[in-house]
Amino acid sequence: MRLANERSADEGLANERLAYAALGANLGDRHSTLMEAIRRLESTDGIGLSRISGVYETAPVGVTDQPSFLNMAVALRTGLEPLELLRRLLGIENELGRVRTVRWGPRLVDLDLLLYEGAELDSEELTLPHPRMHERAFVLVPLQDVWLPESGPFPWKEHVTDAARRKEGIQLWESRESGL
Repeated sequence: MRLANERSADEGLANERLAYAALGANLGDRHSTLMEAIRRLESTDGIGLSRISGVYETAPVGVTDQPSFLNMAVALRTGLEPLELLRRLLGIENELGRVRTVRWGPRLVDLDLLLYEGAELDSEELTLPHPRMHERAFVLVPLQDVWLPESGPFPWKEHVTDAARRKEGIQLWESRESGL
């Protein structure tokens, strides 16, 4: 595993931005699919992983008549612009067999760009910060796992605490104590 903080100084860390992405799956071998998505992120030019969250099993939201999800989040460093980073994430989804049918429906894999350092966008292709992440405990709980100090205080701590209090169908499925 090549983490961003392990790269040599000549790889251009000064030009890179911090970004956060969420991963989810509820069809097939969910865990293997997520781990393959992580491997593909690690091997993608222009992306270096800084932290990987634990894996959480979560109840579906929106369309509830479907299997439970495994969800996780990553902190990454990238020299890619936000739209190009999104395209790389969508490319990994396609490589892993994602077919978009029902909105919020079952899926083999889902990769969402949540935040990109210094970017606020609202286009047909991409909205940053992700417009619904603050409503979704299945995003915020793993995101809190990977939140880096240079991003400042975690701004949704109250949402995570409220979600935990309400037991919003989130269970730790696999721990990653080091966050790496």
